[in-house]
Amino acid sequence: MKISGIVKISIIFLVGFLMANIVNLYFISGFEMPLSLDYFGFSENPSAPFDFINEEQIKIYNDRIVIFIDGASISRYAPTGSMKPVLDKGSNGIRIVPKSEKEIHIGDIITFRKDNYLIVHRVIDKGTDSEGVYFITKGDNNDISDGKIRFKDVEYITVGMIW
Repeated sequence: MKISGIVKISIIFLVGFLMANIVNLYFISGFEMPLSLDYFGFSENPSAPFDFINEEQIKIYNDRIVIFIDGASISRYAPTGSMKPVLDKGSNGIRIVPKSEKEIHIGDIITFRKDNYLIVHRVIDKGTDSEGVYFITKGDNNDISDGKIRFKDVEYITVGMIW
């Protein structure tokens, strides 16, 4: 009898502790944060895009949202399927022209020119060889990479998506 009472109290305590932490994460801290492996101390996803837009650049009004990004333009995407589910027909992207290789990070979605086509894929690696900095890209829905992409071929970095 005493052991089952201790087990019940322990379970009630654990449930209460977990619920208090979830309430704190979602409601008190002011940030939406999906419960993920990050909650348990694992590192960030290295393939996530770089955070180009900070909170001070976003203004929310009753009738509109304004995002202040120097040199931004809107992009539309061909329905190739290579970047599903992130990009597809009807997706709207916010893009900038990068000024240097340093602005492009692993995880970023870039638009580059290859064989006179514009291709939009994610950077999965970045390195340096005898010719300088290169980027390895791959569509999220593709099995193989695009090989080395040079900065001179990069047209844009996607810094935001609107679905």
